[in-house]
Amino acid sequence: MKALACELPATSGVPLSRWSAAEVAREVMERGLVAKISATTVWRWLSEDAIRPFYHRSWIFPRDPNFAHKAGRVLDLYEGRWEGEALGEGEYVISAAEKTSMQARSRRHRSQPPAGEAQPMRVEHEEYERKGALAYLAAWDVHRAKLFGRCESKNGIEPFGSLVEQVMRERNPTPLRIACSGSWTTAPPIGGKPRSSALRESGLICGSSTFLLMPPGSIRSRSTSRWWSARY
Repeated sequence: MKALACELPATSGVPLSRWSAAEVAREVMERGLVAKISATTVWRWLSEDAIRPFYHRSWIFPRDPNFAHKAGRVLDLYEGRWEGEALGEGEYVISAAEKTSMQARSRRHRSQPPAGEAQPMRVEHEEYERKGALAYLAAWDVHRAKLFGRCESKNGIEPFGSLVEQVMRERNPTPLRIACSGSWTTAPPIGGKPRSSALRESGLICGSSTFLLMPPGSIRSRSTSRWWSARY
């Protein structure tokens, strides 16, 4: 049974990406290895074994020949370093991302509060009004565990600029500059120009989802002045 659980399902001609405990139990019974066994027993046996086939890790093949160099810059920032030097107190590493096409819904009926031990809080489940699709943009202050988020009607450079302005406004009253951290992600062009060039010319960011905020005039800022944002 353990050997079966460690095999890829395709080896057995099963159209699955990976086995579940219930599927392993069903397969060993169909093969006649056991007369009867439950998924709970399968799970217990597998969890006690040194090889745990139900654990898996997702990964992708790097396609960029400069992946190691670009990824290294971002990983250095996550460790609190930039070009071999430790970040200062007034410098912030921000990681930003977006979630598009989120269905916005509003319940037709208000939720009812609990009424004693016999009645828990009641929340309308079936009926709702559609409010269209929204894009959620978020920026995470990596070293200070603070999240900045906002909803927009669509994604793009202007909504992302609003997120950057929100971070700049709420993160620190002192004006900050943006420097590029490097990125191993790819994105479609903007207005016929490469995404990195279009973003840099717009005065926002240089095509990276992780970026560094730093006080203007600092040595680090001067050494990376080619990435400064004209807007800030």
